[in-house]
Amino acid sequence: MSVPVLRGSFAPGTVAAGTQPLLVLLPSLGTTTALWDGVVARLRADAAGARLRILRVDLPGHGASPVATEPFTIAELAEAVLAIVDEAGGGAFHVGGVSLGGTVALELAAAHPDRVRSLFDSCSGARIGTPDGWADRAASVRASGTASLVTGSAERWFAPGFLGADDGAGSRALHALVEIDDDSYARCAEALAGFDRTADLPAIDVPALLVSGQHDAVTTPASMQEMADAMPDAVHVELDDVSHLAVLEAPDAAADLLLGHILRTEAGAEASAAHARGMQTRRGVLGDAHVDRAIAGTTPETAAFQDFITRYAWGEIWSRPGLSRRERSIATLASLVTSGHEAELRMHVRAALRNGLSPDEISEVLLHTALYAGLPPVNGGLAIAREVFAEVAADEASDRASDPEPGSTDPH
Repeated sequence: MSVPVLRGSFAPGTVAAGTQPLLVLLPSLGTTTALWDGVVARLRADAAGARLRILRVDLPGHGASPVATEPFTIAELAEAVLAIVDEAGGGAFHVGGVSLGGTVALELAAAHPDRVRSLFDSCSGARIGTPDGWADRAASVRASGTASLVTGSAERWFAPGFLGADDGAGSRALHALVEIDDDSYARCAEALAGFDRTADLPAIDVPALLVSGQHDAVTTPASMQEMADAMPDAVHVELDDVSHLAVLEAPDAAADLLLGHILRTEAGAEASAAHARGMQTRRGVLGDAHVDRAIAGTTPETAAFQDFITRYAWGEIWSRPGLSRRERSIATLASLVTSGHEAELRMHVRAALRNGLSPDEISEVLLHTALYAGLPPVNGGLAIAREVFAEVAADEASDRASDPEPGSTDPH
């Protein structure tokens, strides 16, 4: 076995490459990257979709990829896809595939979860067909060529009536089938014969959208629902009036589903990053003890609010570079006194001390605030500040008393 050489083509996005999510699209057995033409056109017509950097990759002996001279596995096809992505700059990416392309996408998610941001599998499966069936297909193609598959493929690929009503995309796909290298097609079929990730589905924990076609007798809607049920973070959608090449038959619907899936995944990733950033800032400003108490006191009713303030207040506003934490404490103290939020003021007087303000400077901030906010709220704020100063001083004295003298031995 060996890793085959694959070739692909880019559909650049509309903004700088460094800021664009990468989407890798893989075709089905017997088709080329043209399978995705309608989907890519629809994505390009959408402002959000136009920002994607789209890399379409051909299978061995299909389209632009060179013919295969040695056997390969689905895992080795996945490695070949990674090689192209790495040539294009590397990093994590969204991946979508149809049928055989979907098995490669699934293999990437299973074997390289750190590289796959989301998975879009159309008319595919963790196992497709049977080993004997694929062996027979490979032998038939080697004996009679891919031209012998056209009639059967037309019946499997498309819903009844599609070929007579479409704009020629189906006919072009069937003509492309005839041009595919016979031996490479056979080797792809043999790779499918050896592929089975069914037992691994519960461990494939990437956001996944599985799309099936109503008339698909190869990878049926029922089989794709079972696949989705076995995965931790997967959703199955059945498209009406299409068959095995759903992305070709209904490109607008497929593109809308794919883009929505990518945008939800990106939003979720950003929310996770904001939460992690916010928690770090929150601990730095308020201290571990305060944050730990807040987390310990979280209930199902307050969990959403805790997540909100961590992401929005601490992960976004307090983490911005425009002001130092010291300066943000000054602004926060003035705002809290003005609005009369005494409980929050007590917490943020402590935070201001942690952020480098002295008691005298905090008093000066409150005195200045009195000029504009009025005397009564500042009078109350100064009383709270004095209480906090005393509490902090007492805590520090207690800490010093519990520390062993320099050069002595801690009896505990």
